Amino acid sequence: MLHQRISDAVFVVALALAGLQLWQRIAAPANMDPLLRIPDLVGYMAAGTALVALGLRFVRARQTRYATSLVIYLALFATAGLLVLDTGGANSKYLSVWIIATLFAPLFGLLTTMLCLAAAIAFIVLQYTTGVVGQGGLVALSLAAIIPLIVGTLAWGFEDRPDANETSEDKSYKELASELSQVAGKSEVVINAIADGVLALDSKGTIQLINPAAQQLIGWGKHDALGLNYKSVLKIINIKNQVAEDGEDPIAKALTANQSVFTDQLSLQTQSGKNFIASISVSPVGQLGQGVIVVFRDITNEKSDERQRAEFISTASHEMRTPVASIEGYLGLALNPATAQIDAKARDFITKAHESAQHLGHLFQDLLDVSKADDGRMQNKPTVIDIIPFMHEVVTGLTPKAVAKNLRITYKPMPDGQVADELSKRLNPVYYVNVDRDHLREVCDNLVENAIKYTPQGEVVVDINGDQAHVVISIQDTGIGIPKEDQAHLFQKFYRVDNSDTREIGGTGLGLYLCRKLTEAMGGRIWVDSEYKKGSTFHVELPRIEHDEAQRLIEQASILAEQQSQLEAEQAARDASAAQQAQIAQMNTTNSFVPQPAPVAVAVPTPAPTPPVVAPALVQPVIAPPQVTAPPQQALPQLPNTPLSAIEANPSSYTTRPTVSGVNVPPRQQ
Repeated sequence: MLHQRISDAVFVVALALAGLQLWQRIAAPANMDPLLRIPDLVGYMAAGTALVALGLRFVRARQTRYATSLVIYLALFATAGLLVLDTGGANSKYLSVWIIATLFAPLFGLLTTMLCLAAAIAFIVLQYTTGVVGQGGLVALSLAAIIPLIVGTLAWGFEDRPDANETSEDKSYKELASELSQVAGKSEVVINAIADGVLALDSKGTIQLINPAAQQLIGWGKHDALGLNYKSVLKIINIKNQVAEDGEDPIAKALTANQSVFTDQLSLQTQSGKNFIASISVSPVGQLGQGVIVVFRDITNEKSDERQRAEFISTASHEMRTPVASIEGYLGLALNPATAQIDAKARDFITKAHESAQHLGHLFQDLLDVSKADDGRMQNKPTVIDIIPFMHEVVTGLTPKAVAKNLRITYKPMPDGQVADELSKRLNPVYYVNVDRDHLREVCDNLVENAIKYTPQGEVVVDINGDQAHVVISIQDTGIGIPKEDQAHLFQKFYRVDNSDTREIGGTGLGLYLCRKLTEAMGGRIWVDSEYKKGSTFHVELPRIEHDEAQRLIEQASILAEQQSQLEAEQAARDASAAQQAQIAQMNTTNSFVPQPAPVAVAVPTPAPTPPVVAPALVQPVIAPPQVTAPPQQALPQLPNTPLSAIEANPSSYTTRPTVSGVNVPPRQQ
């Protein structure tokens, strides 16, 4: 750089003066002109200046290098001034050295230039007052002292900063600063033009930038918000309509973990107190501790529309599932030889209709599950699961589908169809997870079935891996693969890869979305590694629990199940006792005497005389005391059926009322 080169020149001049003074002390002739002799003090100063200039070659820091260059320049300027004063002043043979040193003063800034100008004026005044120069020489000396400063100012300007110079290295710094300034200007234009609110926060959460969209959304002005903590301006409200704690605050999470955070489940409160549902994305800037960029927008209308769509889908699916199930059931009955007899052609038609009804039923069930997952109605009942035998059941259940497509399906932890008893002989680690069994089965079934569906030929490989904290289920296939541009959208609702390879394969785009929602509900994550035309590998990561924790949870679940079974048994006993009491009460009510009106005589033709039939005596009912109950096994008395002809032949036997418990019942008025 230029300062370094000047330092090199100073080193050469100072070394020359020091060498000349040393030569004069050792080998100078006795008749040497006294005005050419260099004083000892000047020689010592020149030697010190040369040493400092030599040391500058090893200085790397720009600020230190500039300061050192300034020091050795001032040292050379002082050495040249002292040399001129000691060798005749205005008549010195070394006056040119001082003039050259003055020429470079503006390179070191205005302050250095003014200092050199003051020294030149003092020198001129001293020479004039001591009579060294007269009025004629005063003008010439003034021009000799001031003109170098003017020329240096025109040539160099006033460079007050150490990083502003004309070298190639410093020009690169200037160009970089200019480029960054242009980028910053363009970025500011973009930030101010977008409709999303943008905040730039430092590591302490202080607002450094707020764009107009953010000002409009939250009602804070730029000058009011800058310099404040974000919590004073951006009030985040949780689903309970309370100010979010740090554990729920996405900005606090991003500042702490230096990771990107996104959420659309929180609300923001404006300065006037109104709330709106917001999509908040927080991205860290640079390394940990440098700050974050917050981007947010109002999604209240989007959430309302999404909720209405979800309600419609849920209602429609629920209403349609019942008739579809009925259709599927009747078609199944038609295909059952025990319930229907149909010919081969009709059986083929009905089989296709039955398969379509089953597919439609699965679609409605997926829609219902998605609706439950979206609105938080999805139940989660965690239980301890040993992943390796669990996945073996899943793979075994879907093996016939793979075999039907001539695919080879391999389960690495239990290859070649090993059974559970043989598993204990292998050195496979035991992976325990505490998740909902039905949710995990649905996720794994869906992924393995998709691998089979989208693999025309080759194999499907299922593997289990993990570490101390996680278990990873991998489903790898040699299928059609997924293009890079589609992988980011693969787990979105109703998204399907649209190309020539997938158009012939049915699907709704709900399976992978439901897998993602269920996996997240279980505390895990799902992702895919894929290369188009070469296959895909889906990974499901779940939190792993230790063996001791798994055993504790299993024992706890067993105790709870036993207690629940005992409670159910006690409830069943209470229900049976209540039913028994109700039966006894009904029996007592039936056995109690209730007066019945006498039958009305009806005139009918008299049949031929027949032997009189005597009706059996009526059982005399006994009113039991309230404290006495009949045994549960006592059956109600059975009265014989009396023929109508017998009643007509001897009606008085049936109209006479017996006396019950000492109570006389008067005969019915005829």
